[in-house]
Formats: sequence, C-alpha cells, structure tokens
Amino acid sequence: MKLFALLALLPALPLFAADDPAGKEPRPKTPAAIPAEVRVERDVAYLSADRKQKADLYFPAAIPAAARLPALVIIHGGGFNDGDKAKHREVNIATHAAQYGYIGMSINYRLWFKGATKPTWPQSLLDAKTAVRWLRANAERLQIDPARIGAIGCSAGGNLVSMLAVTRPADGLEPTLYPGHSSAVQCAVDFYGAVDLLTYHDMKMFLKTRAEAPELYRKASPTTYAHPDAAPLLIVHGTADETVKLDQSETFVAALRKAGAPHEFVILQGGTHTFDLQPPQRDLRPVVFGFFDAHLKPSAK
Repeated sequence: MKLFALLALLPALPLFAADDPAGKEPRPKTPAAIPAEVRVERDVAYLSADRKQKADLYFPAAIPAAARLPALVIIHGGGFNDGDKAKHREVNIATHAAQYGYIGMSINYRLWFKGATKPTWPQSLLDAKTAVRWLRANAERLQIDPARIGAIGCSAGGNLVSMLAVTRPADGLEPTLYPGHSSAVQCAVDFYGAVDLLTYHDMKMFLKTRAEAPELYRKASPTTYAHPDAAPLLIVHGTADETVKLDQSETFVAALRKAGAPHEFVILQGGTHTFDLQPPQRDLRPVVFGFFDAHLKPSAK
C-alpha cells in the first residue's frame, strides 16, 4: 500500500494553540451512563472567554424551588498533562454527588502539553480556585448555598483539592476572575494525590527539574501549607499504588497532624491507582459522603 493510502487511514489530528493545551485534552471514548435521577449541563464556560476548558454540571433531577444545596468541585487526575472532566471516574463521582444531594461541577483545567513554552502551573491551581469562585458568583441561579462548597479530586486532582483546602490569600495563589468571591472550600477529599512534589519526581508542568527549581516544587506541594485553620481533609490512598506511592499521603498526614489541621486518613488495603468511589476492595461512598455530609449538611451534624 502506498504511503498516501496509509496516511488516509489515520485519524485527523486536531490543531490547537501553542499556549493553550485544551486541544490536547482527550475526550472519553464511551461516556459513562447518567442515571435518570441526575441532570447534566455540559461544557459550561467558567473561565475567561479566550479559554477552551469548560465544566460539566451535575444536578439532582428535581430540586425544590426554595432549596439551596451544597456543591462539590470535582477535579480529574492525569499527571497535570492528561485527563478529562467526563472520564468514567469523574462521572462516577459526579453522578453519585448528585444522587447524594449535591451539585457537582467537574472541571477541565490548564494542562501541560508537548511543545509548551510556558509553565502550566500555577494556572491549573488558579483554574480550580476560579471554579469555586464561579460557583459562588452563580449560586443564586444554580440553587447553591455559597457557604457550603467542597472539593474532591484524584491523583493530580488530589493535589489541587488539597491546595484548595490549605492555601490562603496571603500565599499569593489567588485568581483574578470573579473578584469579591472567595476561593475557599469548606472541606476536601484527596484521592491518592501527589502532595509532596519535592519527594515525587520532576514535573513537566514546571518546565524545570526539582534540582533547578526546588522552591517551585515546594510551592506547589500541599504539605508546605499545613496550618490549624485549614479546611478539613479526607485523604484516601491504596497500599498497592505504584504511580503515587502511599508515602506521599503519609507525609501529608504527618504535616497536617503536626500543624493541628483537621483531617481523616483512609488506607485502602490492596488499592491501586485511579480507583473511583467503588473499588473492588471497598465501597467508599459511605465514608466519602459521610465526610461531606458532616461538613456541608448542617442537619447531618
């Protein structure tokens, strides 16, 4: 077969702007099924008009007119250079959030991509914080209680939600969009996040190695910011995780404990990487939503 004929069989490659990795974000091949009792709004703009990354919103199908529900920002994993808001793991979390009485916001955010000439951190964190602000700015329309916003993320998303829980405006990591609205969350759930980057490995998103820029890696590590007034954290990690080792979470827990920060730590025996709320080892829905309910639903306290 001639070369031209072979090339014709290859899928077309999308073009994308060199300073915006949105075109590199893979879309899920087969979207997960959405339960009938969950309503979804897809590809909602929450960033500035020049940004391609969007969010998917998940609602209980029927919300009483006077109700104001708690909300969760859901942040996907993928090593800060891959992943998508609508992959099966994120849909698993988001649909269960709606079924448990939460409004879920699953976001795409700035990712590193091959050929990037600018670091993509801290923009990824600023995007996550902007999502929290966006929920507060749109709380009335969405029927959200702006005083009851949490976050949950896996892997890279675990790092980001942990940063939401422990950083403060004085740390200099605040976005500019939706001024007047806080980016603080009331609690967060970190699934197997890389949270101590100086002891992890070199990260492409910085365009520098740990040896070249240790302070940058320290600044992007939730372990750096542990303090007694941090938002409560639930940390879940598997003992058989070979991608992000258990000692990442153990180091974070030690820092939280030393600082007197509120936290819970669940070790999943035999758990590997990328599990959702229903790994084979244990159904995590009771512990995760028990944690969220305790902090975001006053009647549950």
